[in-house]
Amino acid sequence: MSGSHSKRKTRRQWLIALLSTLGLAAGAAAITLPANASPPPPPSGWTEVFTDDFNGAAGTGVNRDNWQYATGTGYPGGPANWGTGEIETMTDSTDNVALDGNGNLRITPRRDASGSWTSGRIETNRTDFEPPAGGKLRVESRLQTPNVTGAAARGYWPAFWMLGEPYRGNYQNWPAVGELDIMENTQGQNTVFATMHCGTAPGGPCNENTGIGSSTACPGEACTAGFHTFAMEWDRSSDIEEIRFYVDGDNYHTVRENQLDAATWTNATDHGFFIILNVAMGGAFPDAHGGGPDAATEPGHPMVVDYVQVLQSAG
Repeated sequence: MSGSHSKRKTRRQWLIALLSTLGLAAGAAAITLPANASPPPPPSGWTEVFTDDFNGAAGTGVNRDNWQYATGTGYPGGPANWGTGEIETMTDSTDNVALDGNGNLRITPRRDASGSWTSGRIETNRTDFEPPAGGKLRVESRLQTPNVTGAAARGYWPAFWMLGEPYRGNYQNWPAVGELDIMENTQGQNTVFATMHCGTAPGGPCNENTGIGSSTACPGEACTAGFHTFAMEWDRSSDIEEIRFYVDGDNYHTVRENQLDAATWTNATDHGFFIILNVAMGGAFPDAHGGGPDAATEPGHPMVVDYVQVLQSAG
């Protein structure tokens, strides 16, 4: 793993990070952490099972022990345009996906002279992220959405999300195998979306292709103006399983097992997941919020990712 805990933190910053991990830091947004803050240490009862702090030389790619690049306009044999209608071509070029030398990852959409867009999409090699029986899983990232708003942001679609392990290599079993969108943002708006996709499409028990979702404003600074911590906690510790979504410690969306029939829930959750970071351009989601890229859209605004961390709590 490339994650490092060598970056300095004050005692107060450690406390805020710890509270955020516990889902209790509703007031933490008022505290400004450095842009290269380290992943918080696991609280008592939790174990870190994955981390990447994105340390490395400026202009280098991601750690391939942790990540793989998804390139082109879709998976081999999968739906075109990644199944979403987005228009960019994903690459493994450091023009699109690179460390900044200050402990951050930058995923940057580019537009060439002909008007064609490129961007980046990385996925964890691991596909086994799920809570143990009777336990919990927390998947967290501290990031800043592309710092662009208004007409210049038209069509931007940054995301931090997860797909069910059975999708890798199949590409025809969505949404039944589950998708957990921990952070989606579009058009440079000060709104973060969290969604669970499952069941059948269109329609079905999970209201596809919309899914079971909610949204909220980023606390304090706008999503585009500063770093925020986005997290998902998947809780198997009670009789009714829950998947909870957070921004800066605020639990603003929860999906419960008893909202769905048993088969739909089992198909969507009875397996591991892999993590994805990407910035798409255009597609169904931006279209639903004002439209895709046009001549006014400005290329070159990255999603900046400070770290990704996965914690596990035993039953």
